[in-house]
Amino acid sequence: MTSATDPLPHTTVSAAAGAPAAPAGSPDRPPPATASAAPPPDRAPRWSLPALIAIMILAAVLYSWNLSGSGLNSFYSAAVLSGTQSWKAWFFGSLDAGNFLTVDKPPLALMVMGLSCRVFGFGTWQMMLPMILVALATIRIVHASVRRVWGHGAAAVAALVLALTPITVAINRDNNPDTLLVFLMAAGAALALRAVRDGGVLPLLGSAACFGLAFNTKMLQGYIPLPAVFAVYLYAARPRLVKRIVNLLLAGVVLAISSFWWAAAVSLVPASERPYIGGSADGTAWNLIMGYNGLGRVFGGEGNGGGGGGGGGFSGTAGIGRMFNDVLGGQISWLLPFAGIALVAGLVLCGRRAPRTDLTRATLVLWGGWTVLHYLTFSMAEGTMHPYYTTALAPGIAVLCAGGGVMLLRAFRADKRWAWVLPLALGVTAVWAIVLLRRASGWNTWLWPAIGVVMALAIVGLFLFRSGARARLLAASVAAAVAAAVAGPAAYAWSVPSGSGGGMSGTNPTAGPTTGNGGFGGGPGGGGGARGGFPGGQQREGQAGGEAAGGFPGGTPQGGGEAPGGGMVPGGGTGELPGGQAPDGTGESGGTGAPGGGTASGAGGGTGMGEGMGGASSELIAYLKKHQDGATWLLAVSGSQSAAQLILSSGEPVISMWGWSGSDKAMTLARLKELVKKGELHYVQIGGGGMGGGMGGDSTVSSEVTEWVQKNGTAVKESDYSSSSGSTSTSGTASDAASGSASGASGDSGSRSSQSTVYRLDASDVG
Repeated sequence: MTSATDPLPHTTVSAAAGAPAAPAGSPDRPPPATASAAPPPDRAPRWSLPALIAIMILAAVLYSWNLSGSGLNSFYSAAVLSGTQSWKAWFFGSLDAGNFLTVDKPPLALMVMGLSCRVFGFGTWQMMLPMILVALATIRIVHASVRRVWGHGAAAVAALVLALTPITVAINRDNNPDTLLVFLMAAGAALALRAVRDGGVLPLLGSAACFGLAFNTKMLQGYIPLPAVFAVYLYAARPRLVKRIVNLLLAGVVLAISSFWWAAAVSLVPASERPYIGGSADGTAWNLIMGYNGLGRVFGGEGNGGGGGGGGGFSGTAGIGRMFNDVLGGQISWLLPFAGIALVAGLVLCGRRAPRTDLTRATLVLWGGWTVLHYLTFSMAEGTMHPYYTTALAPGIAVLCAGGGVMLLRAFRADKRWAWVLPLALGVTAVWAIVLLRRASGWNTWLWPAIGVVMALAIVGLFLFRSGARARLLAASVAAAVAAAVAGPAAYAWSVPSGSGGGMSGTNPTAGPTTGNGGFGGGPGGGGGARGGFPGGQQREGQAGGEAAGGFPGGTPQGGGEAPGGGMVPGGGTGELPGGQAPDGTGESGGTGAPGGGTASGAGGGTGMGEGMGGASSELIAYLKKHQDGATWLLAVSGSQSAAQLILSSGEPVISMWGWSGSDKAMTLARLKELVKKGELHYVQIGGGGMGGGMGGDSTVSSEVTEWVQKNGTAVKESDYSSSSGSTSTSGTASDAASGSASGASGDSGSRSSQSTVYRLDASDVG
């Protein structure tokens, strides 16, 4: 119990000599009778390992509960499926197995999920297994990093805080790359601290390699903590200054190699033999690094649609207080005030007299720098800013709350001048939790009064049992304060996993109830906020939800007819596609409509990997496959969202002509003619918010392609593939094919905004 209230084991000071006495149990000092109350640093308390195991089990449950019923991002799901069909697609991160276009990220996360699916078969669990394991490994890394400096009690608190961070739970249930990104950055930070502590160069090189791999997961976002890592090693590492500088230069070489190997390899492949790099303005990886996934994320407007404008994005207006707004507050900010107070107080407590190599100060500076750098970057970013990006803040917050909290507790007990700081920090934490919970009107209204009462009692207990031999009662007060602090985020974290799908799925996963509307200010992509759609679960009128204004890709109206969705049954290695649909696209597990073989109402109403991504008609897919005639691609559509759903529904390559944001210049008229002439593509979808009607895009190029296809292609009639020719309940990806065929054939470009037509093209049509 002593280690819970003073959890950093340390040597006692000899009154006679004024120097540290030998540790208990050493050859120079026999163990006293009370040695069990203060175990030496190398002996863990009996409760430590069970506590860590319990936290890991809790996290595993949160990350995997009803996972097969939740929606994953079908953009990445389709790329993983393609990677299981083609090693070339696996290496490049191609959306389609025919390698026409890549996703708009480097491929490392897709590679990891793709390897798992190659071994175990394509399915939800097979895809998510490595990501869940990586998420648990991040908790273990943070636990070990804190334990070495502040002891086992602080380590348990850090692990618990990280495991229960709402946005971290949400993103760890999704196949976006951020889970792997955070793991690699946390591993890099932990290795850097080991290099600082031990003075060896190998941990530093390992740290550089981890940050390089983080770069290949999400490019420049993987570099955000690097200034803090560099500064801490340069100042606090054991070797002499010259040696530290040389070691950092060597680490820089490792960082460059591990960061740019993929981009360099892509550049060595001729453009005609590689897919177009999605998100880039010129089809190169270097442009993607500097534009869409680089400066465009921070400053907006740079690169190929990466920045958007105004910083509204999905997370509210850019500004220093963004982390506390209605959208992000409940996702990440619960313990930010405490972390800030703990960081400043911890650095003051370290004092100027601490040696240069003081590990406590180095750890505070590194993880404090991690938190501050992420906070400022995400707060001020004018480009695309999804709420789930903020999961990168969670490890830093966890370390500062746990380690800084222990320092505040020890100062609270030892120095009357500090007696007010810890209670103040806990009080601010409780007040902010109450504010956040009251934003969720009508949701668990009993929780915020309970938090206020428990925290108040805990603070009173701290003062009552601050001194004397009442360690157990003091420990109980500390435990109550920790429970009150994590109760709010725990409720948010658990709220959706206990259901099915919901906000923790699709293109923009979030946790807890809907508390705000971040709008759609700047980023490409579908879905917005808390329920797989826009914040609040509603499509904002007049705003683009994917490629078609006010609807889903291909023109499916929001909330009407058949919405995106479909389920994904765990594959078990049998090769099922989302919703249990057979790989031949015949929808044997259900009827037509949404990929799951049924219908869903509204955005995000479906489940499975098609969340928020558009539907697909199984009858049309069967027709296209029957008449594919040896073509590489089943169909060409305007954007990646439509293509992804068709790939998942059919198991066949589908071309995304304009990419995720609709502004990729992957398809030109010359390229289209070449594909048709070679017999590699026979069917092209026109309309439904597609060519030039989506977000961005080169209107001249898209108009040329549209006009040529309409002039030379043969429109596919609904009666050719539909069992009921009068039906209009086809999917959002190739919907209204029959009703739009007449107007499409006549060249009425105005019909493209609400109707879509599939055209057949053959080599004889290329004149």
